[in-house]
Formats: sequence, structure tokens, C-alpha cells
Amino acid sequence: MFVEIHPENPDQRVIDKVVAFIKNGGVVIIPTDTIYALACDIYSQKAIDKVCRIKNVKLEKSNFSFLCHDLANISKYTRAFNRNIYKLLNRALPGPYTFILQAGSEVPSIFRAKKKTIGIRIPDHKAVQMIIEGVGNPLMSTSLHDQDDIVAYPTDPNVIFELYEHLVDIILDGGYGGNTGSTVIDCTGAAPVIIRLGQGNPDVLF
Repeated sequence: MFVEIHPENPDQRVIDKVVAFIKNGGVVIIPTDTIYALACDIYSQKAIDKVCRIKNVKLEKSNFSFLCHDLANISKYTRAFNRNIYKLLNRALPGPYTFILQAGSEVPSIFRAKKKTIGIRIPDHKAVQMIIEGVGNPLMSTSLHDQDDIVAYPTDPNVIFELYEHLVDIILDGGYGGNTGSTVIDCTGAAPVIIRLGQGNPDVLF
């Protein structure tokens, strides 16, 4: 299913439709503030397995992220972090950053089987935030990579539809996406370290 949505003024009926599919174990493709991504409910084993099949990866060897609604949502799924990390998250989010944090006990065990950390994002995208809020918990997310060796990420929703229409339940058309991923910051050591420079300005650390 191919559904259009306005990034800044989303139709609640479209949001409700996407939320219903996700809650029923569906896999969706959504726009974010960076690139288009595959997403599903973190508590749906069926959906997680499907995402792994689409990406042709094994869960324990993959770097999936959690898309969260707000900082309170983040703290529920991570171990306690210090005030400096809180200030960093508060400065940067919502925005084009992924933070690597220690996984908390609320993270489903399938994600903690091999790893003790989790990537966390709060996309600066109203429609996505509304979807997360509607589902009631974070979404598992992974970048949608292009099959082209030159272009890393597909940006045209119509091309995405042609490639994935038979693989996912809904493709949400939020207009052309970006072609640069988020800046990834590891917060599990003594001090935050940028491990991938993307759209997010590195000056957020200072």
C-alpha cells in the first residue's frame, strides 16, 4: 500500500492506518528527518524476522535502532545515564542523531541476546513522532539502502514503491528523502565519541 502524508501537517486518519498495521505485526517504510527507513514494532517477533529477511541479515549481527517519541521514552529503554549525557540528548534531539546507549531491561530480550547496547533516535519528523506515540512504544528501524553502488540511499518514494511494494505492508510517501544518514554518537564510554559523521552537526558535543 502506497500512502501519501504531509510531513508537517499529517492526516490523523493516515497515522491511524499506519499505527494499526504496525500494531498488527506489519512492516512499513517511513520517511524520517534523514533517510527512508524500514520500521516495525520492537515487540513483534514476526515483523522483526520479516525486516531481517528483507535486509538479508541476522538480527544478532545487525545494528537496528529504536525510534523513540521523547526523552522519557528513551530513558525507559536504556540504563541510567549521567547528567552530561542527558544534556547532550536534550540539545540534539529531536534531530539527525543516533545515540548508542546501554540497553535497559525493557529492551526485548531478542535485542539483548548478543549486545548490551542499543541505538536510539528521535527523528525531527512530526508524522513519525505521531506514529510512535500511536503505537505506544519505540519502533525498530533500519536504513533503507539503495541497490545502486553509487547512491547509498533511495530518495524517491515512487522508486521505493517499485522496489518494495510486495515486501512491506505500507510505504509512506513523505516526499523526497535525504541521502545522508544520521550522525552516530557512542555514549557508552567515558566520554561521547562520534563513530559516524552524518547529517547531525558534530558541534552538538560542545
